[in-house]
Amino acid sequence: MKNTNVCFHAAEILLPDFDRVDGTKWAVVACDQYTSEPAYWEEAARTVGGAPSTLPLILPEVYLSETEARVPAINAAMQKTLRTNLLAHPDAMIYLERTQADGRIRRGVIGAVDLECYDYQKGSTSLIRATEGTVLERIPPRVAIRRDAPIEFPHIMLLIDDPARTVIEPLIAPTARRAPIYDFDLMQNGGHVRGVLLSKEEQSGLREALAELITPAQIEAKYGDASLSPLLFAVGDGNHSLATAKAAYEEVKARIGAEAAKEHPARYALAEVVNLHDEALDFEPIYRVVFGVDPQAFLNELTAYLSEQNGGAAAQIIRCITADRDFKMLVPHPVQQLAVGTLQSFLSEYTAKNPHAEVDYIHGEDSLKSLLDRPDAVGFLFEGMRKDELFRTVIFDGALPRKTFSMGHAYDKRYYIEGRRIK
Repeated sequence: MKNTNVCFHAAEILLPDFDRVDGTKWAVVACDQYTSEPAYWEEAARTVGGAPSTLPLILPEVYLSETEARVPAINAAMQKTLRTNLLAHPDAMIYLERTQADGRIRRGVIGAVDLECYDYQKGSTSLIRATEGTVLERIPPRVAIRRDAPIEFPHIMLLIDDPARTVIEPLIAPTARRAPIYDFDLMQNGGHVRGVLLSKEEQSGLREALAELITPAQIEAKYGDASLSPLLFAVGDGNHSLATAKAAYEEVKARIGAEAAKEHPARYALAEVVNLHDEALDFEPIYRVVFGVDPQAFLNELTAYLSEQNGGAAAQIIRCITADRDFKMLVPHPVQQLAVGTLQSFLSEYTAKNPHAEVDYIHGEDSLKSLLDRPDAVGFLFEGMRKDELFRTVIFDGALPRKTFSMGHAYDKRYYIEGRRIK
């Protein structure tokens, strides 16, 4: 029988009784959204009022500077919620349909991933890998929350490379005829969610289909080399949350020993698995603008850097815009698989040597152009990464540069719904 140890398991999933709890007030968007918009979170608080909600169980990153003051209240709210609002669903996986604000439906499955299979370090060959560089400074404040937390709520989304749609899509028809475990609208333009518990047979079939994705034959067909270390799950959203879960688990393992840690609930983290090829999943490029430079001198250094590239990746084009120029640079022999990677490698070197230069990350061409009337600014546009390039790039280049791509709009990100004990 095929090995189905794919590091994705059923879990005891905690949910409120949605006959008594208003799902719209319960579910709150991922904490790393609207980080510069406190008004969004103030409106969320007004919507929730005093109703049961995940809002008091999380730390929105807009308030990250208040971590120390807020953590005790968060942990106390978790204890209260455990006592009063949560019901356990043992050995559960949940098939989830998320109707986005544009009406398209994104499909996924909620389960527990084994953190022993995850490594966010550069050069990792683990079954679960980060898609972008992990900023280590962002982990300790999150570990401070998780260290004493009795439960977790995930906004982690893991992607699978399943162009034949063999893992999640076969669940559409059977779950359509089944009573949902939740079915409600999400607050603040978040769309709608519907979740259905999977049967043991469906869970087994899903795990077998996941195992099939990483057979040597599949790796050869998709990436051209059967000897490559298999990548099953690429972190799409919640990279730092998963890294935090890993760091907290390593603390537990160091304290109680590796053998005892094998059975500890902190070894796992809840996550939603989504097919990279889901039609509702969009990738959008994140552009760069550099401030505090002499544009011509800066571009001369960039030109010299690009001319020295002598790699085997396909030729790339980077569009450069200043207050009075708009032109394209050709990179004939890049080392990195993506134009954004080529550019970011230069920017990282340049800003390390020139601390007066600042890089900002911009969504949308119009937004970028609006910033370029300054005489000390240079903007860059480039072709966004296609979805089908993600796994190949992570396999061959490792984690992508920070802010390579965005998966849809903020209001289409995961909302906190499902919980799990981690103590």
